[in-house]
Formats: sequence, C-alpha cells, structure tokens
Amino acid sequence: MSWRHVIDAYELLDDPAVTGAAVAEYLTGCGAPKPTVHTVRGDKGSTDFVRLTIPGRRGRSAGGDAPTLGVIGRLGGLGARPEQLGFVSDGDGALTAVSVAAKLSAMHARGDVLDGDVVVATHICPDAPTRPHDPVPFMDSPVDLAAMNEHEVDPDADAVLSVDTTKGNRIVNVNGFAISPTVKQGWILRVSEDLLAVQQRVTGSLPAVLPLAMADITPYGNGAYHVNSILQPTTATAAPVVGVAITTETPVAGSATGATQLSSVESAVRFCIEVAKDFGRGTLRFHDQAEFEHLVHRYGPMTALQTQGNA
Repeated sequence: MSWRHVIDAYELLDDPAVTGAAVAEYLTGCGAPKPTVHTVRGDKGSTDFVRLTIPGRRGRSAGGDAPTLGVIGRLGGLGARPEQLGFVSDGDGALTAVSVAAKLSAMHARGDVLDGDVVVATHICPDAPTRPHDPVPFMDSPVDLAAMNEHEVDPDADAVLSVDTTKGNRIVNVNGFAISPTVKQGWILRVSEDLLAVQQRVTGSLPAVLPLAMADITPYGNGAYHVNSILQPTTATAAPVVGVAITTETPVAGSATGATQLSSVESAVRFCIEVAKDFGRGTLRFHDQAEFEHLVHRYGPMTALQTQGNA
C-alpha cells in the first residue's frame, strides 16, 4: 500500500510556500537518487519542474535492455492562491506522481528493485491562475504546454502514463480513476488489455475507461475543445501514451478546494507502480505493435495530429 506516501506528499504539497526543492528534499529522504529541479518562468508566473529516475535492475541506466516507463503528473497548479486557499483538485496529478516517486524510491532503497527504469516528472506551483471552461472552470498554468512537455516527457521512455485530474466533465461518472485508450503518433488505439487487467486487480472493480475525441490528442492552442491536458504528452513523443484520469461521479472544477479524494489518488499510485513492475519485466504491453504498423500501412501516418496543423 502507498497510504503513508500519499498522506505525506499531500501534507507537503498543501502549502503556499512549497517549492520544487522541498519536494526533491522529501524524495531524497525516501531514498531517491538525485532528483532534479528546474524553475521555469512564463507570462503568468513560475513553476518548478521536478524529475527523478528510479534505476531498474536491468534498466538503461545500468546498461541493461529493460524498457523505460515515464510517469507524468500533469496539472496546471497545486493551488490557485490568492483566489482559492488550499490544495485544489487539479493538484491530484502532481500528488500522484510525487507519491509514486516516493514509494518507488523507498522500495528501491529496501532492495525491491524493478527491472526497468522509471522516470517520474511533474511541476510544483502553489499559486497558478485559473481560466474559464465548460462545464466547470479549469486551472491554468504559469507556463505553456511546450515547456511542460520539454521538462516532463522523457525522450527515452518506451511508454508513458500521464496522470491528470479529469473531474470537470460528464463523460466519466465514477469515483476513482479511469484509463484512456493508448495513443501513439496521432492514432487512438484500442484500450490495452494488459492495463485493464492491472486496473482490475488494483481496484477490485470493473475498469473505467476515459473516452477520447481526436481533438483531445491534438496540441493546445489550435482552437479545438480538449477534455483536458491529460494527453498533451503524446504530442511530444513517438512512444505510446495512456492517460490515468482521476475521476468523480459529478463534475468538479479543477480550481475547487477540498475536492481531493485520497483513496482515488492512492489507487492510481498503486496502478502506476504495478504497471511499472510489469512493463519493466516485459509482461505488459501498452499496444500491439504489429497492429499499429498494419494501420499505418493501410491508412498512412497520423502524425499531423501531433502538430498545430493548418492555420
């Protein structure tokens, strides 16, 4: 279980003075090897990107050939101060990522070393802006999506889990988390059976799936409606990406406080860890590569959806 790490991470992040350096110090105390922190400034403020590689027993960092998993905590901000006081719903992505990093670091320090490397990244901003969105307001970010992808998407990752609060909608109506179909190079592929199996064993319930429209996997800034930013990492990598959406029964604004369900976050943390175990040992696939190549052969590449397209 990951409850201790989730609770500790929540207490750490629910602080108007929290910084990336404080998160890195916490992770180091959990046994993490050398987290990195980069402060990036934008038109609406600044944020600290925190990134950590937990080395695998047969990972590339050790000269091995086990695949690398990226885990991204996607969000606008941890808080919307001074407009809102306290931890906002949108912060669940960062909370999940920090908890995953802490738990994996503690496991590694105790000798439970995964086969493959796991790269965890998120950003720390306790005072992000908000912006209008239908049906409920979104959190905004002090930096643009290009900066987020640059600092959070590992170019060497063989697959990516992108964790994001996804409560501001009426298309997933469960308390917990849902997973998206696999997205790769502009293609929305079928939902991974292996990931569904992990989701079932972690939750003990039938799996929930986040439906996607083609616009959801295109870059922000193109004028199209997006369910949220959960699939934005797919615009910056050729690797398969799956969204891990923290969900609720009713629409909840990303800028709402008092809305974080720690039980939902904890189950998402365990899901990411179990995926990391199986993916590194080669027993879990995000997609069927032969099926993907068949689709590309018959219908051509869909990489245009990873770009801004025609003006």
